[in-house]
Amino acid sequence: MISVFDYLDYRQFLRDFYNQQKKTNTFFSYRYIGNKVGMDSSFLIKVLQGHLHVAEDRIEKFHKICNFNDKEAQYFEALVHFNKAKSEKESKLYFEKMLSINKAKSDKIVESQYEFFQKWYYSAVWALLDGAPFKGDIKDLGNMLTPAIGLKEAKAAIKLLEDLKLIVQDADGAYRAVGLNLTTGKEWRSVAIMQYQREMIKLAEESLERFRKEERDISTLTVNIPESAIPEIRDLTGEFRESLKKLVNSYTETDRVYQMNIQMFPLTQKRKAHK
Repeated sequence: MISVFDYLDYRQFLRDFYNQQKKTNTFFSYRYIGNKVGMDSSFLIKVLQGHLHVAEDRIEKFHKICNFNDKEAQYFEALVHFNKAKSEKESKLYFEKMLSINKAKSDKIVESQYEFFQKWYYSAVWALLDGAPFKGDIKDLGNMLTPAIGLKEAKAAIKLLEDLKLIVQDADGAYRAVGLNLTTGKEWRSVAIMQYQREMIKLAEESLERFRKEERDISTLTVNIPESAIPEIRDLTGEFRESLKKLVNSYTETDRVYQMNIQMFPLTQKRKAHK
C-alpha cells in the first residue's frame, strides 16, 4: 500500500494511487475520479501529468476518494499548497507544515538534513571541524566563527552534525568531521537550499564592512547576452567549481574557512525580438 506521507509531489501520489486502484477495481477510471471530484477527465489527466493543479475547492473531494484519515488529509492539503507555492517563503511554510504533520512517521534524517541548510553556521562548523579536530569549550568553537555565534547556537550545530553523522567525538573528547553524507531529494532540497543561499548572500553583503579588502575578493561583471546562453554559462561555472574543489582538496594544511558565492541574475526585462 502506498502512503501519501512518502510523497513530496501530490500529482505523483495521485498517479500511483490511480495505478494501484486500477489493478483491483476495473471501474476505476479517469472519468470515475473526475465525476467524484467534480473535474473534467481531460483536466484531471493534465493534473496527473503535472501540467495543471487541483483547485482549492477540489482538495477535500480528493480526501474522500483516497479515503484519507485526518492526518493524511492535512498532509495532502499542505502537499498541494507546497507544490503550488509561487515563492520561496510560501514553499518553506508548507514544507515545514508537512514535516510537523508527519512528525511521527517522518524519516528523522531527512528532517535533520533540511535543518542543516537553515542556518549558515551549521556548514561553517562542519567545515571548521573538517580543517582540524576541536577539543574544548563549545563556546570557544562558536567564537571562532565570523560573525561569532552564541553557546546555544554552537551546541545546536554540534548536535545536528552528530545526528547527521557528519562529525564524531573521539575517545579523547575531540570533535572531528567524517564526511558529508546528505542524500539528494530534489523537492525538499530546493526549498532548503534557497534559505541557505539567502543567508550566504546576506553574509557576503556584510563582509564588505566586516573584513579588510586583503581578506576578501568580491568582483562584479555586467554582461549583455542572449538568454539561450544561460545553460552554457551555467556549465562553465560548474566546471570552475569542480576545478576549485580539486584545488582546495589538494591543500594538506588549512587555517581558515571561506565562503564563495557565484551569482548571476537578470538586471532587465527580456527584450522583444525585432521582426
